Amino acid sequence: MDRQDMPGDVAAARARAEELRALIRHHDYLYYVLDRPEIDDAAYDALMRELRELEERFPEIITPDSPTQRVSGRPAAPFGRVRHAEPMLSLDNAFSADELRAFDQRVRRVVGDDVAYVAELKIDGLSIALTYEDGVFVRGATRGDGEVGEDVTANLRTIRSLPLRLRDAGRPVPRRVEVRGEVYMTFDAFRRLNEEQAARGQQPFANPRNAAAGSVRQLDPAVTASRSLDIWVYGLAALDPGPGGAPASQWEALQALREWGLPVNPHARRCTSLDEILAFIEEWAERRHELPYLTDGIVIKVDRFDHQRALGATARSPRWAVAYKFPAEKARTRVRDIIVGVGRTGALTPVAVLDPVLLAGTTVSRASLHNADYIREKDIRIGDLVVVHKAGEIIPEVVEVVKEARTGAERPFRMPDHCPSCGSRVVRVPGEAATRCPNAACPAQQLERIRHFASRDAMDIEGLGPAIIEQLVSRGLVRDVADLYHLTAEQVAGLERMGPKSAANLIAAIDASRDRPLRRLLYGLGIRFVGERVAAVLARHFGTIDRLMTAGAEELAAVPDIGARIAESIVAFFQDEHNRRLIQRLAAAGVRAAAGEPEPGSAGAPAAEGPAGAAPAPGDPGGGPDGGLAVSEEVRARVAGKTFVFTGGLASMTRDEAQALVEALGGRATSSVSRKTDYVVAGEGAGSKLARARELGIPVLDEEQFLRLVGRK
Repeated sequence: MDRQDMPGDVAAARARAEELRALIRHHDYLYYVLDRPEIDDAAYDALMRELRELEERFPEIITPDSPTQRVSGRPAAPFGRVRHAEPMLSLDNAFSADELRAFDQRVRRVVGDDVAYVAELKIDGLSIALTYEDGVFVRGATRGDGEVGEDVTANLRTIRSLPLRLRDAGRPVPRRVEVRGEVYMTFDAFRRLNEEQAARGQQPFANPRNAAAGSVRQLDPAVTASRSLDIWVYGLAALDPGPGGAPASQWEALQALREWGLPVNPHARRCTSLDEILAFIEEWAERRHELPYLTDGIVIKVDRFDHQRALGATARSPRWAVAYKFPAEKARTRVRDIIVGVGRTGALTPVAVLDPVLLAGTTVSRASLHNADYIREKDIRIGDLVVVHKAGEIIPEVVEVVKEARTGAERPFRMPDHCPSCGSRVVRVPGEAATRCPNAACPAQQLERIRHFASRDAMDIEGLGPAIIEQLVSRGLVRDVADLYHLTAEQVAGLERMGPKSAANLIAAIDASRDRPLRRLLYGLGIRFVGERVAAVLARHFGTIDRLMTAGAEELAAVPDIGARIAESIVAFFQDEHNRRLIQRLAAAGVRAAAGEPEPGSAGAPAAEGPAGAAPAPGDPGGGPDGGLAVSEEVRARVAGKTFVFTGGLASMTRDEAQALVEALGGRATSSVSRKTDYVVAGEGAGSKLARARELGIPVLDEEQFLRLVGRK
């Protein structure tokens, strides 16, 4: 919808926004919960874009459960504490059929033989509690100590499969309910995250559970949003059912949760005997390897809630549930060799070549040994018999050497003194575990850099996969990423398994990447420690790559979320003459590096969208240090260093324009009211932020007072 076609009054805008929100929630439910999308990404994006534009034009119509509010600011302090409505107890574990049989007998002694169970997959993630009031998600907390957890509401809102408003499409939503669930990370998301960690020179996560837990506890919700988390819900607590009534059993509760639009794992089963439970366990002991996420057991719960109440709980765990844990899968195999690979940052990674062994459903023939320190600590030698497992059931890893099996023929391993790809002498920076090749022109690094540059989260060049890149490099057609933009369809068509049509498609994809936003280019360049989030911060703040290249370490370190180590890495990258020539060649090849949305008030930041260096529109708040205005030092002194929070709608400008004006004058605009807030600007329809400001005694300005303060009146 064009801006001129939008509703012209608040009432019409509010009605259209509610219609859009309902449509988006419906399609979110189909896509993230049922996995049955009805529309393509472009149509979905159009709905979101229209809603965002409406809310930008009429800020007073924004609601907390709007799909646009999933990422809404960054908490400035550690998480608050939340007391759970009911304790989140731990489960007792069982490791054998005999232990399950004893559990079943204890249950039957209390409630009789007319008992049924619900068997559910035990997801290896982070337990959380979600509170909904009148169908709206209001709070999310970690399990903590079972009584008190941490408030991670802002981070949980970023999980796309978690509805911000429950569906009222059959079963009435409860007045209030606390829903229990497990946040997890899929294997694919885990791999991507560890690749990013490695690119930044940071320690990879050990398994998906640790990655999910660390992601939920980020202080910046934008980081959580970038981690592709998901959630399964499995239970109810503290239910105030309202007219819909309360479920009478766990099986009915799962159906209710599903009807309300919450993601419920589809692989639960109601069992009426221990034999059925054991059959379910045996089935999933094998089938779990087909799943895209980690499950480490089966949870067995007494079905009927009246039976659960009769059984009760100890101080630590309920007597009506038990968790059967799958045995950890390990295997013994022989280390035949240790080879060394070179990554795009120059890091040398030793890899164990193993006798093939079946492990967790797949054949494993190689395992990462991480670095020289890891090999030395575990004393891993060529020829050793070793125990391997899959870290997080994904990454093959050597966990133990069977030293009693040594014959004396085993050979210690030494990291090479020279790069196995280019022959350059390797270096090890003090304080780092990695050994690196310092040669920026190293062929192995170039290959990995090109793969990274073309990846989906960077320049997203569809069709440019590893096999094609290897051919382009080996034939001398591409030495670095700038060469991609000089390829012809005829050259590409000459590669193996490439015909004229495939070649034309690849050239078109490369051409399309010339207009990617600056944040994608910065990420694609592979600057050490610059992942997706840092790249986005840099793009917003500096606006052009030319401006970023001239920034010093001190200026960079002053940017929020950019510390001294990242700043030094960026400066070193752009001081390298090879990298500077690469940037020039990319620009000459037509890579525009459109700025996207620069941070208002950033020195040298251009107007939003358009080629680097484009002139800002007159009066554009992002167009210069004063937002395009001539202001007095007195005005600047009144605003500089002050923190503003805006609530409600302003008549003379949008909320974004007001925030940009504050930041252009040296102030700061945040989304939440705290004791550090200096002013709250309250417009029409001001809500809870105004009440919070009065509670804390924060000065409240109306629109006219604000305009006088910033020199507009």
